[in-house]
Amino acid sequence: MLSSGYRFPGRALTPTLSVALAFLSLAFASPATAQEKMQRSLKVTGEGVETIPTTKTQVELGVEIRGDTAAEVQQQLANRTAAVVKLLRQRDVEQLQTSSIRLNPIYDNRDDRRRLTGYMGSNTVSFRVDTETAGALLDQAVQAGATRIDSVSFTATKSAIASARKQALQEATQNALQQADTVLSSLNFTRDEIVSIQLNDTGAPPMPLAEASRASQTPVIGGEQKVETSVTLEISY
Repeated sequence: MLSSGYRFPGRALTPTLSVALAFLSLAFASPATAQEKMQRSLKVTGEGVETIPTTKTQVELGVEIRGDTAAEVQQQLANRTAAVVKLLRQRDVEQLQTSSIRLNPIYDNRDDRRRLTGYMGSNTVSFRVDTETAGALLDQAVQAGATRIDSVSFTATKSAIASARKQALQEATQNALQQADTVLSSLNFTRDEIVSIQLNDTGAPPMPLAEASRASQTPVIGGEQKVETSVTLEISY
């Protein structure tokens, strides 16, 4: 009988109370359940890196003018910038847009006196072009009226970056699984299910040009771009 092992001093247990105490005793004495096993998990992060050639050059260049009056500076700036933009459009550059327009007074602060001496204006544009034609185009832009080359950087095409990212994600996932298997096998465990997945994409930043050299034609040489990503897996065992 279930009630045979349960006695209170001076009285016998009722059948209902005996059954309740018996189930309570079994619940506390039961071994680890499958649900408790599922609560065990391991987190691992795998990395993937793909290297692709840069075929596009991102350029920012501009026109800077100084003059006696604001109107004079603005007019010259408009004329020279228009000539540069016309050239860039003829060369079918990509993503052509104005980056900044400025017109500022110039003061002479010598002898403790602030005296207006003129104005300085600038107009900056940015665009993207094939790397193999970038050097010649920079020279032509200077001839057309550009007075500054503010920045040059290299990047791969969007399709090349997207393809490389897919490959890097596959590498990162496999790397994470290999790490998990190595750790678990050393502890005599085996991996069960993927509990969660987290993508940690570091992107593919453009490569800056360290310095531009001067020659009969400005040489612009691209390089290689790394597409890096990582995947964090939480795996039950």
